[in-house]
Amino acid sequence: MVKRNRPNVIVFFTDQQRWDTLGANGNPAEITPNLDRYAKYGTNFEHAFTCQPVCGPARSCVQSGMYATTTGCYRNGIPLPSTTRTLGSHFQSAGYQTAYIGKWHLASSNPVAAAERQGYDHWLGSNALEHTSDAYDTSLYDGDGHRVRLPGYRVDALTDAAIRYIDGHADDPFFLFLSFLEPHHQNHRDDYPAPVGYRERYAGKWMPPDLAALGGTAAQQMGGYMGMIKRLDEAFGRLTDCLTSLKLLEDTIIVFTSDHGNHFKTRNREYKRSCHDSSIRVPMVIGGRDFNGGGTVQELVSLIDLPPTLLDAAGIAVPDEMQGKSVLPLVRRTPVSWPEEVFVQISESQIGRCIRTKRWKYSVSAPEGENLRKPSATSYVEEFLYDLASDPYELTNLIDKESHKKVAAVLRERLLERIYDVEAERPTIQVADKKPSGQRIVFDEELPFQNDDAEAAVDEPLVVKSY
Repeated sequence: MVKRNRPNVIVFFTDQQRWDTLGANGNPAEITPNLDRYAKYGTNFEHAFTCQPVCGPARSCVQSGMYATTTGCYRNGIPLPSTTRTLGSHFQSAGYQTAYIGKWHLASSNPVAAAERQGYDHWLGSNALEHTSDAYDTSLYDGDGHRVRLPGYRVDALTDAAIRYIDGHADDPFFLFLSFLEPHHQNHRDDYPAPVGYRERYAGKWMPPDLAALGGTAAQQMGGYMGMIKRLDEAFGRLTDCLTSLKLLEDTIIVFTSDHGNHFKTRNREYKRSCHDSSIRVPMVIGGRDFNGGGTVQELVSLIDLPPTLLDAAGIAVPDEMQGKSVLPLVRRTPVSWPEEVFVQISESQIGRCIRTKRWKYSVSAPEGENLRKPSATSYVEEFLYDLASDPYELTNLIDKESHKKVAAVLRERLLERIYDVEAERPTIQVADKKPSGQRIVFDEELPFQNDDAEAAVDEPLVVKSY
């Protein structure tokens, strides 16, 4: 088969998957052999982060290439504005066939109206898949708004639909966004329903150090969580097998990543919406074309960088409104000015902001009494500071330590610069009072707006920079 001028592009997008669930990132449980092999074949971005550890806002960033406070989708339940150009829109305008399969979480209702599917020609989706389906009861909507029930375990059902689409478009350049719910919990029973027999296979097999120290719900839920990821890996293998059989693998760019991580109720009363790495650090592997043989990229990248990267890799002009940067220079090892930190926003359950460098994590949160329906705050209070070189699982908060005041001061200014760059505001940050040394958190009440139902001595240079 003649090599195409334009590559096909597939985004294999999971929900609530920790970065350390991949063997390529050090997981010893051997649950991701297909993804690990693809990481060697392509490029593994070992330090990838979400810009919003919440389902809807993270998706708005991935679709638009803009931060959630820019699009206005800063918490769940806010539809993506109709004027926002998505990845689907950009690929469609460039002559690609475009398809969306799975969870959308950017519309006002189910079924998702045609006007709210911005740029996707083929549609088989659900706005909140966790509320229209279950592990063995996959139900979503087609392009005509008709409810469609698919057989099999939910991961397999969506993968089957994707394979059918690919087979029917083997002669066209296509852009396919395949969005799974797994390994997100099933909301109505707060459980991780793996395929039959998989939970037992992986229960007690592996526990990340942060969860081993802090507890949460991981002891009873990790087996199901890992079983879901095992099935996702098998689905990824089936997808690459399909492309191999159609002689499309070399001409298809595949992205594997997730919207946010999972801290298993150790940092607050649910699974995300915190600035800890367990919430914000995600796996990211990209293969095909320029990404083949890219090895491991150590620079910090963000989901905000994914849209410009995919457009750049497909030879499509990157629009000026996108707030991320293409990672292709990092893959090609060509000189590029690259930010030394990633910036993360939370505007639901708390209004929080953080920066994460290779060594440091610095986070602030709006004070008690702040209106949590706003996208941002005029003032913040220091929340935590972690030295990731000695404390990679963020168990010792240094924010009130006299020994780290100078570090905190420099990071504070860097965070303010990033807030201003992204949000065009310069809030105040109050220096932290005395904090408890331990990280085990005791809660007296539920946090507001956890609305999935609308569904914490310097040898690294610390220089204030703007990007």
